[in-house]
Amino acid sequence: MKRASLVSAFKQQLENTPEIAQQELNLSWSNWGFGMEPLETTAQRLEKNNIHWIELHGNQYGDNLGYQAKDVLRTLGRHNIKVAGLCGMFGSENDLSSNSGISRQNAIDYIRRQLELGYEVGASYMLVVPGAVGRAQAYDDNEFERSVETLRIVADDFIKANIRAAIEPIRSAEVSFIHTIADAKRYIAALDHPGVQHINADIYHMQSEESNIPEAILDAGDMLINLHLADSNRCALGEGSIDLDAILMALYVLQYCDSHRFATPEPLGPGGDPYPAMFGKPNAELLDKLVAQTASYWRKRENHIKALSPVLS
Repeated sequence: MKRASLVSAFKQQLENTPEIAQQELNLSWSNWGFGMEPLETTAQRLEKNNIHWIELHGNQYGDNLGYQAKDVLRTLGRHNIKVAGLCGMFGSENDLSSNSGISRQNAIDYIRRQLELGYEVGASYMLVVPGAVGRAQAYDDNEFERSVETLRIVADDFIKANIRAAIEPIRSAEVSFIHTIADAKRYIAALDHPGVQHINADIYHMQSEESNIPEAILDAGDMLINLHLADSNRCALGEGSIDLDAILMALYVLQYCDSHRFATPEPLGPGGDPYPAMFGKPNAELLDKLVAQTASYWRKRENHIKALSPVLS
């Protein structure tokens, strides 16, 4: 019944605004799962698969680590790729919600370094996780309040950099709080700052925490600025059981086809904490297949729903 209602809303949207059938959603790619791969190799792979946006690994971990803006722009420019946003990486050492002041100060400093890079490369958003990824056990009952208090300190910095803070809900197997779209909206409301008004959703986490993924996408509404993609097994799109057609229809109902909103594959593979992959040595052949499969399947399903195949009914 819910899917039938979604199909009806999608068809109505096409009737009301038929021009969207000629548009495409902005397909990006989150590159931190590529580990130590050079950005040039990544850019070549994305260009080959007609992907012209990238979500950069937020790897400004210190003064001597991470991307240099001039090198990024030069490399991506050679391959007709632009920066969609930055994937903020939040672990125990830079946990906004930590009961350690040192860890929270690290989070503040980390965010400011990413925003400096993001401003220079033209990023639209930065993903922010309110608590450490890889720590599912709560410190105490005050994590929410500490996280809000800490992020508020740098909220003005997002506005100065013209970068939107995108709060990401993550499944309860990986983080101790903020698991759903409703949780993210509550967090944003508590912070109550114009610099923190957006959401980064992830359909892999949503299948664990939401009762209905398309409904949750629609509930996020205009706050949704980026949607991470992976199939049900956290592998390439088309290799699991996710109803991608329904997700695509929900995005079109939201009229998600504008220049600052993105759909961004982040297929990290099955398992628990995926963070170790960010500094691992990648298998280029497997990554080539991963990107090609995901991009091809995404476009196939996007074209299918806009053709209003009888399968939809």
